[in-house]
Amino acid sequence: MTAQIPETLLIDGRPRSMCTEPLNDYFALSGVRSGFEISCTALWRGYVGHWEIAHDRLYLLRIDACYPDGREAKLTDLFPEHPDRVFAHWCSGTLRIPEGRRLHYVHGGYGSTFERDRLIRVERGAVLGIEVRTNGVAKGATNGVRIDPANGTHPERPE
Repeated sequence: MTAQIPETLLIDGRPRSMCTEPLNDYFALSGVRSGFEISCTALWRGYVGHWEIAHDRLYLLRIDACYPDGREAKLTDLFPEHPDRVFAHWCSGTLRIPEGRRLHYVHGGYGSTFERDRLIRVERGAVLGIEVRTNGVAKGATNGVRIDPANGTHPERPE
């Protein structure tokens, strides 16, 4: 399986890649099929969900997807009463947001490893807690120390 295009999650107004697919729980629980066109091998689910955490609650803001006839999908196709956003009451589990540089690439799903993972525990759409897991430091990382790109040295510490 090809590495997949991630969902996005707004945290404090900043979009982040999310290696979790909360809308899959909705499809499984409701029995609804998305019917979205699968446009490439990097998007087997056929859509990209855009999410937000606000006031410790997870919301679906929109979906980017098309149907086989070329029509663009809208949030109201799945949630007719919620044109702007929908509270993800169906979602329970852990949202994974990779952070930092990639340590190891896996050409499948969301198997790549990054320096850190922000893990957000959610129960019925409510955020219960956030943990940051450190997975390692990328080769050549400077840990925030500036390095002169011309010669690879630290400008304040002559070699």
